[in-house]
Amino acid sequence: MLKPDFAIRTITAGINLGDLSNQDEFKKAVDFLKKAKNVYSDQGHTIQTLRIATQHFHKIARANDYKSSFEWLKRLDEVAREHEIMVSIGQVLPPDHYDNSIVDWGTELIRSTNMISFSLPVSDHRHGILLKSIKAAAETMVAIAHHTRGGEGNFRFAAAANCQPGIPYFPVAYHKGKNSFGVGLEYPNVLTETIAGSAKEDLRRNIKTELEKIMKPVEKTALQLSNEFGLEYLGIDTSTAPGLEASIGESIEAITGQPFGSASTLAASAMITDIIKNIDVKTCGYSGLMLPILEDKILAKRAEEKRFTIQELLLYSAVCGTGLDVVPLPGDTPVEKLEGLLTDIAALSVKYTDKALSARLFLIPGKGPGDLVTFNNPYLTSSRVMSIR
Repeated sequence: MLKPDFAIRTITAGINLGDLSNQDEFKKAVDFLKKAKNVYSDQGHTIQTLRIATQHFHKIARANDYKSSFEWLKRLDEVAREHEIMVSIGQVLPPDHYDNSIVDWGTELIRSTNMISFSLPVSDHRHGILLKSIKAAAETMVAIAHHTRGGEGNFRFAAAANCQPGIPYFPVAYHKGKNSFGVGLEYPNVLTETIAGSAKEDLRRNIKTELEKIMKPVEKTALQLSNEFGLEYLGIDTSTAPGLEASIGESIEAITGQPFGSASTLAASAMITDIIKNIDVKTCGYSGLMLPILEDKILAKRAEEKRFTIQELLLYSAVCGTGLDVVPLPGDTPVEKLEGLLTDIAALSVKYTDKALSARLFLIPGKGPGDLVTFNNPYLTSSRVMSIR
């Protein structure tokens, strides 16, 4: 059993960029994030990443064509890399807009930068399912897969379904309104240890108590930082946010006593989600159960054992999840099949109007269903390629 512990996965600042040549707001956000990191570090916390989310890029680039903005983005990436800060530029096309040039533009952006993420919308609460956007997203996923090593470029691109501003997690993060910040935590080890030490009848209460015990001090410091810097504090995204040494799959199996994907996985997932949505702190973002297959060793192992399908992952998302995250797919998956899957995700988000879902799909060039796949990315573990039925 891993030592019960948690980390601050991200402190994410949200800013509005004005003129593409003016980086003043960006530099102010960098200064804030470094100060926040120092404050939390002095309290003994581990801070894994610092991030900045801007308003949707299609709004920034409105007065410029995308080609002329490319060099500016590369310079922004250099500054971000210098300060070790990840950047999300939000959605690069308006809702339900198709432009085939954005596929090549987005692919080259991923190839030419290291720190920048972006997304395309596939649904929203105002327009419903966005079929033109779905087509653009599917084509972009395929292009990025075949023009980046091992298809890993899709780590920084996602399809966003009903995603609201203020989500601190990438690639779907974007900003709207006053400059602000939010926090995300990696705490599955605390969850697993609490489950293991609790009687069944005390489980819900004990989990809530232990999570509030770690989140309330984080919130207290965030409020102090908000007052000091005059930034709006959005809250904590209470999502489970697993990592390679902090498995949410292990937490779920501690509840069910069965491998992830077995009967009762759905019920355990729903229970955890119900608890984390009712933690007594200010919340933001997804605040749901994250099941990123390639970022969680237990989930990756169960996928390798073929204990669940992509369709079952969608089922779990219906009651608890944040979508399909880092799911390995065959490299020759056709655009039409991806469009069908993204349409299902969009439909699910529209059915439950307050549900934010996203899809980061990893098409692995040269690999087919059942093939073993490994990665250079330090945040990803090995697994086997899944297939869309």
